[in-house]
Amino acid sequence: MGIKTPYLAVDGIIQLFDGKNNFRGIVLIERKNPPLGLAIPGGFVDVGETVEQAVIREMKEETGLDVEIIRLLGVYSDPDRDPRFHTVSLTYVCKAYGEPRARSDAKEVHIFKLEEIPFEKLVFDHDRILKDYLLR
Repeated sequence: MGIKTPYLAVDGIIQLFDGKNNFRGIVLIERKNPPLGLAIPGGFVDVGETVEQAVIREMKEETGLDVEIIRLLGVYSDPDRDPRFHTVSLTYVCKAYGEPRARSDAKEVHIFKLEEIPFEKLVFDHDRILKDYLLR
């Protein structure tokens, strides 16, 4: 009998800075696949990699950005957070420089100032995650 566990994922709140270290905003992607809407970039952890390696890889795959992990924001494990299946996500706050470009599962990539985040367009529980981020 096989063991059934939730899927393990990572999300990265990318704080984007310009060359003079001025904060430009956070990077959100428009998803190519259902559920459609805006999301924090992220994806599933591959067998054989750490969650830290996974978040760095996923950020590069979806936005083209090389990120530096700043800290773990939190672990999100509500069984209903993803309409597809039970997913547990470790969400990291990251820092990056440069111009993001939509790649992989991202249809488009956007930079939002903190006061302009469109919470009503976010999928999964990403509105809650970003509210937690703004509170810290």
